[in-house]
Amino acid sequence: MKASELRAKTAADLNKELNELLKAQFSLRMQLATQQLNNTSEIKKVRRDIARVRTLIGEKAKQS
Repeated sequence: MKASELRAKTAADLNKELNELLKAQFSLRMQLATQQLNNTSEIKKVRRDIARVRTLIGEKAKQS
């Protein structure tokens, strides 16, 4: 997910995206704990996407 794609979204869309990413992160953590996760790099990608979305939410809050 690119930041340029996220910048085009509204604050409500960013919050929805954040909730989906947090659910995905939880799912990946559970898969890791139960030895079902094949690609552990997915955790890192989701964490970075969460940080990216949270950063943009903060930027939009400062602009308002």
